[in-house]
Amino acid sequence: MNRALSPERLRVLFCDHLNIVRGKYVPWRDCDGGARFCRGTFGVAFDKDLIPAPGAMVLDGLPDMEAVYRASEVRPGWQPDTRVVMTDLLDNRGQPLPTCGRGALKRAVADWQALGYEPMVGIELEAYAFQIEPDGSLKPYDTPSSHVYATGPFADPRGFTDEIWATAAACGLPIDSLNTEYDSPQFELTLTFDHALRAVDDIVLFRLMAREVAFRHGILLTFLPKPLLAQGGSGVHVNFSLRHLSGEQAGSNAISGGHEAESLNGLTRACVAGLLHHHRALAGIAAPCVNSYERLKPATLSGYWQNWGIDHRNVTVRVSAEEGAAARLEHRMGDGAANPYTLVAAVLQAARLGLKNGHALPPRETGDGLTGQDATVGVPGTLAESLDALEADHALVEALGAGLVANHVAMKRNEVDKLAGRDAQGALDYYMRHL
Repeated sequence: MNRALSPERLRVLFCDHLNIVRGKYVPWRDCDGGARFCRGTFGVAFDKDLIPAPGAMVLDGLPDMEAVYRASEVRPGWQPDTRVVMTDLLDNRGQPLPTCGRGALKRAVADWQALGYEPMVGIELEAYAFQIEPDGSLKPYDTPSSHVYATGPFADPRGFTDEIWATAAACGLPIDSLNTEYDSPQFELTLTFDHALRAVDDIVLFRLMAREVAFRHGILLTFLPKPLLAQGGSGVHVNFSLRHLSGEQAGSNAISGGHEAESLNGLTRACVAGLLHHHRALAGIAAPCVNSYERLKPATLSGYWQNWGIDHRNVTVRVSAEEGAAARLEHRMGDGAANPYTLVAAVLQAARLGLKNGHALPPRETGDGLTGQDATVGVPGTLAESLDALEADHALVEALGAGLVANHVAMKRNEVDKLAGRDAQGALDYYMRHL
């Protein structure tokens, strides 16, 4: 067939509870549309066990759900004659599906908009690269003389990141930076700030594209929190600011920065206080796999401690020293096992609850975080304990959506039970090729 005459198709996608992007190919038509899927997808585990989790309706006939989109949301894809679109999920009565992370993010954005602010988000991803050997086994990517902030052939001899860069540009996925991270073969991939929903759509599509491009080069790119147990972990850092929606300050940044705690405005202080108040519960969303707790340890720059600081990489909530348009907050706990929509929704809601409930901001961290710290409270030590903390945080559960949290907790408790008899390597093997 002449490729120029082949029918163009649309890749209809949604991100599920496991942070797996699922979808269908359908014929492309320039109109709003949708595609039907089995709602029981929200009961599928990594090993394809089918779990009767709340909201999955596994024991209720496995009815349909619909992934819907607007034609204006369709974007260029990275496969021949293929466009892509991220969707909202509805039940078979046309109502928003409670388990949909994208829906939870839309609600978080609307909650902030009701207060007169527009959330702006930028996300940093970290990932390890593994060579796929002829027998199908995985070997850490051979990056000779690679080091932190490396670029060029020594960092990526196969050039897969060059193709990721070019493909992202062709698809309109705006890269802010790309370089190696501290450990080899680890990479950091950062996209530019945008409105919260657009930014998360971008990161979900970018992550999927980057994995598929790397695969063509014989590379498995994994965003797992700790794919090499003896090396550093990989995080997903959520940066956000809030723009004024109206009045004389419309369009300007409402978050403040600076070098001194006293220079931070009330909104900024409230957001940080909210993130700290909900610190332990957030781990149940931000670090949602057993392997996450190999990464979340003291003195690992990973968001372990319930603390904050200004331009400090060894705290959980990092306030930028920059002021004006560049001022932002960075939440450093999350990892690549988290659904990015749910993760960003949880961060935004925790920050909003700090404003709503008037939580007090504790003093900033004065320790270096490597040899010592002021903070005395960390995240729970296991996924099971983090899920307990999440369920006990009724304000955060209500803000995120009780249906989403109930499904999430049930599926993750199934993982905990399933992996109870395995060591750290055994748990890692369970997740490795999926994330």
